[in-house]
Amino acid sequence: MTEKERALIEAKANILKALGHPTRLWMAEKLADGEKCVCELAENIDADFSTISKHLTVLKQAGVVIDEKRGKQVYYKLKVPCILNFMPCVEAVLQATAQTHIELLK
Repeated sequence: MTEKERALIEAKANILKALGHPTRLWMAEKLADGEKCVCELAENIDADFSTISKHLTVLKQAGVVIDEKRGKQVYYKLKVPCILNFMPCVEAVLQATAQTHIELLK
């Protein structure tokens, strides 16, 4: 593997790591519906604003989201909305795995 290939793979892995936490993945999926302020995300997560902000910072550092401060509120949106286009494939893997397990139990 060349140095350039390694750098690209590491960059891709960092994005996937950022999305790899259930809370961050949930946030990204909610942001796929449009921008949200931290308060809107907080309404649906059993976590304090500090924890939510930390998760959003991880997503921002990975280049998944961008933010915009408006008054006292900070709004987030997906930087590249197609970031979640692979989720139907992930769900297909889950379905195939479940089907395999069902077949084993028969």
